[in-house]
Amino acid sequence: MPALEDLEQRLGGLDGRRILARCDFNVPLRDTAAGRLEIADDLRIRAALPTLRWLVEQGAAVTACSHLGRPAGTVDERYSLAPVAELLAELAPGIALAENLRFSPGETSNDSAYVEALVNGRLGLLRGASSAGSAPFDGYVNDAFGACHRAHASIVGPPQRLPSAAGRLLHREAEVLGSLRTDAQRPFVAVLGGAKVSDKLGVVEALLSVVDTLVIGGGMCFTFLAALGHPIGDSLCEPDFIETCERLLRSDASIVLPNDITVLDAGGTVRQMGRSLPDGCRGLDIGPGSAAEFDDVIAAARTVFWNGPMGLFEDERFAAGTRAVAQSMADSRAFTVVGGGDSAAAVAQFGLAPYMDHISTGGGAGLELIEHGDLPGLAALRDSPQQ
Repeated sequence: MPALEDLEQRLGGLDGRRILARCDFNVPLRDTAAGRLEIADDLRIRAALPTLRWLVEQGAAVTACSHLGRPAGTVDERYSLAPVAELLAELAPGIALAENLRFSPGETSNDSAYVEALVNGRLGLLRGASSAGSAPFDGYVNDAFGACHRAHASIVGPPQRLPSAAGRLLHREAEVLGSLRTDAQRPFVAVLGGAKVSDKLGVVEALLSVVDTLVIGGGMCFTFLAALGHPIGDSLCEPDFIETCERLLRSDASIVLPNDITVLDAGGTVRQMGRSLPDGCRGLDIGPGSAAEFDDVIAAARTVFWNGPMGLFEDERFAAGTRAVAQSMADSRAFTVVGGGDSAAAVAQFGLAPYMDHISTGGGAGLELIEHGDLPGLAALRDSPQQ
């Protein structure tokens, strides 16, 4: 996959060259007391800075572009990148920023006319970002790992028409997450959480072929517990996937499930219970015994991949399990990889982000790379005829 230096060589230098940089600025926004929108978590913006700053240092005229949310192909001010433009002007002066790519239906449909508009510089630029005009671009850089699982116009179109390269972030993400399939140090432990088995079935099956132990918590664990015959009360369950979970549990794979659960009972009291839950009780976190068992598994590992919280960690009553897993990873000697927005938000909330070896900016993209071994955005760069 071509690197930034390859693009520099291909263009005979970047000084004065116009570069379109596809970034992932799909950041969470929140309302302020003044009635404005502000960025709630700027991780993805800061993650793009090494690439953007390097391009500027080489003398390139850079226009960054991104999507934000799902505005359904129409202009919707709730999804404007204006708050991003304000922060970007502070962090990387001189970078132009285009308005939300998904304001056009051509972005998600990979419309060829829209791709031509992109590569020819016909982009609406936001106020607050310096304008680079509307001349054609000389090169393209993809640093939007979190969007590389989408065959959208700004991801797969420009590499067919412009000399292209992967940014620093994209290279690192592909290297780290790709190596989990092929080159992880053992014992290799994966910890999966989140709400639904159906959302992660493909990655569960892919991981079972490469990990030494798969630890399962979060809401998805209850479908597995139901597959073992345990009553799970009012906990989240996907009946259509119980048979699949039974098949996975019958395999030779090492799967570790919670042995105790933190529940909210019918009277609104938080209680600790075993695996079997009565009607009226809803499991919302793993229990302390499970946290201790998970810690033992993580402590013995040399590589740990974590995606998905162990419970409803936004509610402090049900945050202990997620906090325990994050702390176990922080204390571990293993190479630790955190994937997924919720897991990344959790380690940041607990102040443990500096102790992780790699925090991925791509939730769905990371899971699809682990599951399939490739992504449309990576393939587009690798197969670009413009190299």
